Amino acid sequence: MYKILSLHVFFLTLLSAGKAQQDSLHYLITGTYTSGRSEGIYVYLFNSNNGTYKEISHVKTSNPSFVTVSADGKFVYAVNENSNKDNGGEVSSFGFDKNTGILTPINKQLTAGDDPCYIDIDKTGKWIFVGNYSSGTLSVLPVDASGTIGEAKTTIRHEGSGVNKSRQEKPHVHCTYISHDNKWLFVPDLGIDKVMIYGFDANNGNLTHSKQAFIKINDGGGPRHITFHPNNKYAYVIEEMSGAVNAYEYADGRFKAIQQIKSVQKEDTGFVGSADIHVSLDGKFLYTSNRGGFNTIAIYKINQRDGKLTLLGHQKSLGDFPRNFTIDPSGKFLLVANQKSDDVVIFKRNIKTGLLTSTGKRISVGNPVCLKWINIK
Repeated sequence: MYKILSLHVFFLTLLSAGKAQQDSLHYLITGTYTSGRSEGIYVYLFNSNNGTYKEISHVKTSNPSFVTVSADGKFVYAVNENSNKDNGGEVSSFGFDKNTGILTPINKQLTAGDDPCYIDIDKTGKWIFVGNYSSGTLSVLPVDASGTIGEAKTTIRHEGSGVNKSRQEKPHVHCTYISHDNKWLFVPDLGIDKVMIYGFDANNGNLTHSKQAFIKINDGGGPRHITFHPNNKYAYVIEEMSGAVNAYEYADGRFKAIQQIKSVQKEDTGFVGSADIHVSLDGKFLYTSNRGGFNTIAIYKINQRDGKLTLLGHQKSLGDFPRNFTIDPSGKFLLVANQKSDDVVIFKRNIKTGLLTSTGKRISVGNPVCLKWINIK
């Protein structure tokens, strides 16, 4: 089940390394589609000192396109993006051993929908949130202390459609993002051009409608992912279909629109497919990924006084169809999962300017989609 590469060398390296060296080592967890040469979830050891990496192990599981990690790094949860008559999606639980870098399967559970494409975990570690794209549903599932996932406690089905009848014929939940204070769940729905807002009760897993029930996105925008500034005063939503970023002032489950800015370049035409969005750990820069004929990472500077964005430029992803991307824990590297070219490209990130340059390094892995970190200690 597992592929382990030269672990004895890895262990010897750790034993001989000093504290500073160990602090620079992190596990990179990579979710994939298994329709090509991938077999499941891959684990790499990444060195933030020089951007080098080593494959440690992988575990077989079907279409683990999106993953999330418990706060203590002991458990990894992954959607299995499959379908079967509105109840074929699954979510899988794995134990993670930081000493060996090995994932061990715990259990699977139905997600009460089809084609789950996003997963997040609440701050108590007792609940996971899953978005089912094809069925337009979201579910809250309990997790016990052993990492075992229980049956869905709460499931909500969205209603409505959008102006683009070929892509917005019905709801398509694309993200389930829990707030920093664990009180609110934000759910971008590409099919209805809304980011739904739910109150969350960590005592029982219940979701309730909030006073501001949703953020309305421009017709045909297709909201996909949401992220927040580290100060939690500003939020940013990427629109998949329009290739735009919406900026908001945020406080206690309420949003106020302050800006919309393009993620794609004006001269580019064709399918947009904007995908992911993240803010740097220092809160100074925001990045988005654009797929289709673009294959770029857009780079923005964030005004610290009002949260508004200034476009600094675009970096080619150096691969095909960039999906999820991530900034490593040191902030010195940005890694891009290029799904169709079967690689994760490693960029050097200038912490002062936010700009990216190629390191010439890339991880070869089939259909990479999602990238998450686990600290080695």
